Amino acid sequence: MTVLVASVVAAASMPVWAWAQTTETVTPTVPTTQNSTKPPRVNDSDAPTTVEAEQMTGRPDRLINLDNDVDMTRGETNVKSNKATYRIVENEAEAHGCVRMNRYGDKYTGDDLKLNMDSGQGFLTNPTYWFKANDGHGSAERIDFIDEDKSKIITGTYTTCPSTKPDWYIKSSTLDVDSGLGEGVAHNGVLYFKSVPILGSPVLSFPLSNERQSGVLPPVIGTTNNGGFEFNLPYYFNIAPNRDFTLYPNIITQRGLQMGGDARYIGDGYSGQTKIEYLPDDKLTKTNRYAVQSIHSQTLAPGLTMGWNVNFASDNNYPDDFTRSITQSSARVLNREFDLNYSGSFWSVAALASRYQVLQDFDANGNPTLSRPYDRLPQVTVAAAKQDIYGFDWNVTAQYTRFRNSQYDFPQGSGTTQASTLLLPLGGDRIYINPQLSYPIIRPGYFITPKIQLDATSYSITPNKFGVPNPLVSPTPADQAPIGNNFNRVLPTFSLDSGLIFERDAKFFGNQMTQTLEPRLFYVRTPYRDQSQYPLFDSGVADFNFAQIFTENRYTGHDRIGDANQLTAAVISRFIEESGIERLRLGIGQRFYFTPPRVTLGGTTDTITTSRSDLLLTAGGQVTQALGIDNTIQYSPSNNQWVRASSNIKWQPGPKKVINFSYQLDHNNVDPLLLDNKYLKQFDVSAQWPLSRRWYGVGRVSYSLQEKTVGQSLLGLEYKADCWVFRVVGQRTPTSSTRSTTGIFVQLELNGLSSIGSNPIQALRSSVPGYQNVNQPDSFISR
Repeated sequence: MTVLVASVVAAASMPVWAWAQTTETVTPTVPTTQNSTKPPRVNDSDAPTTVEAEQMTGRPDRLINLDNDVDMTRGETNVKSNKATYRIVENEAEAHGCVRMNRYGDKYTGDDLKLNMDSGQGFLTNPTYWFKANDGHGSAERIDFIDEDKSKIITGTYTTCPSTKPDWYIKSSTLDVDSGLGEGVAHNGVLYFKSVPILGSPVLSFPLSNERQSGVLPPVIGTTNNGGFEFNLPYYFNIAPNRDFTLYPNIITQRGLQMGGDARYIGDGYSGQTKIEYLPDDKLTKTNRYAVQSIHSQTLAPGLTMGWNVNFASDNNYPDDFTRSITQSSARVLNREFDLNYSGSFWSVAALASRYQVLQDFDANGNPTLSRPYDRLPQVTVAAAKQDIYGFDWNVTAQYTRFRNSQYDFPQGSGTTQASTLLLPLGGDRIYINPQLSYPIIRPGYFITPKIQLDATSYSITPNKFGVPNPLVSPTPADQAPIGNNFNRVLPTFSLDSGLIFERDAKFFGNQMTQTLEPRLFYVRTPYRDQSQYPLFDSGVADFNFAQIFTENRYTGHDRIGDANQLTAAVISRFIEESGIERLRLGIGQRFYFTPPRVTLGGTTDTITTSRSDLLLTAGGQVTQALGIDNTIQYSPSNNQWVRASSNIKWQPGPKKVINFSYQLDHNNVDPLLLDNKYLKQFDVSAQWPLSRRWYGVGRVSYSLQEKTVGQSLLGLEYKADCWVFRVVGQRTPTSSTRSTTGIFVQLELNGLSSIGSNPIQALRSSVPGYQNVNQPDSFISR
């Protein structure tokens, strides 16, 4: 904190307000050389000076007087005027009357010019100027040219607005311009907006290009219901082309001064970013609040890589109280992970160490709602694979993992709320090997792929730190005895995947298409093995969708291998343009059980009692250039009801015009926090649309039909002028089961200068799919 405070004091004491580029859009890059220098403007120092005019007088070896349509050129500098004098020995020109100069792409006009063609030194009176790099322009009493890159504008103005009466401009006594560094510095400068001064400083720095530079970033101003008014004044350090650091003191009126730092780096074979936030003695909680996020990846040698992803927060309420912090409000399970990987020609080894921090969420009764995942300390995975070995494909995966979860330290019946159980022990070691062998037969119009695999798994369980065995369910069935803490499982699986592909010429909305018909059959046979006493370190029921029904195991993870004697049948038809765009996709699929599966997770939620699964129906595609749809339905014939439904419609008829609609229904997703175990049933609407020539509206609302409550919501207005954009956005974000945060973003973006206020662009892009920045050129990509 001493270093941070000292840096803030040093920045505050500097008589400079520097408008550095935002670090969100300009990132460090790997330099080509560590000591690269800017190439000279004029590569040929012996470039000749040519002069033209209707009339020339004087001495050809010393001085030439030029009259009418004067044109003088040397290298990338061109001067035109009514009259001029050219001194040959000094290579110096004086021009008078309607002076027009093009200097390395920058344009100037004025009354009188004196310029040394070799050094670039000189001056121009009563000038106007225009910079090629960013369309910056203005007028002044005089411009002094220091050299080919540097100049001093005396009593002048600067703006990027195209009109002669700009909406915003900087007025200063002197303006130092360095086109080589891409920076302008206004002394005693005042920023005017709509002829009203809004900012003044003894020294005001601003960019002339997209190159990064050190300086004070625009202030971030906003307000939230959890912290009150916020004022964030970042300072940006451009350390090197491949390294930078941003220091941001953030004043939160109801909590205090929060200090933050963001360091980024990238090099040959490595990159990373580390963010730190610290708020000493929060006024509301009377505690120190902090958060850390660090990611890194690096290539140590050919084929050998390492990396980490570390996240930490001081308390459970951190994402609720600091919604614009480095911990996102939706991420309440923070991972701390280190990995080391090596890849060979056909094999790889991956080592992983992972731990978790749960920022616990509590319901209205104070009960915790989140479970902590098992730590993996460590996990080592070895994989190898080869294709087309005499027509066979084979692969082998082997893994060792040591699991541990401290919340299950206590034996069952100990009276604690997180006691260890048979399915959730304190931890244990798991080793498995999974070899697979297949023989793909792929021909034009059909494919057949038989495959056999074997699962061999060994467990060594640690029930709890007391060494007390976890009992079975009470009362214990007479025919079921405890399997102990060390046990094995070996299961073979056979599968046969087959399909046909038919094609024909067709028309879709009058356009020529290729229509396909793709029936597919997938058979799986896995014998039953009682796994009711096996732990649940990482297993769960896989999502039921078109991708999952063509897999051998209906569980994720490796603690449950589902028994199967089943056949999956599906048919898909597509309408495809010659360009490859899928205009329409229709599909239907269902799984048939020849024998009912018996393996479960220990409850009744995944028990299958029927001879066939729910019916899957899908319809989607980019129907037209503007309209895209994606609909999936899971229908239960036995219960005659929709189990799940997902409908997404996107209409984007042109640039900065988009409307999104989605509907979600899920009878399986029962929220335990809701009364009467109400299932998920909600819709989401978001849009960006021009309201007039310059006004744009943007918004989003997520509404629960069961609870009749609003979830995520956003409403904003954007006004686009010729050289500036104004935005005001209000956003409501649920941060836990009982709390939500409301924030307001207000931003004034001055083209070619910077922006003032909170930047809502990221919130708009994440809330409105297809959102386009109104300050960017129109772009529309056909999907």
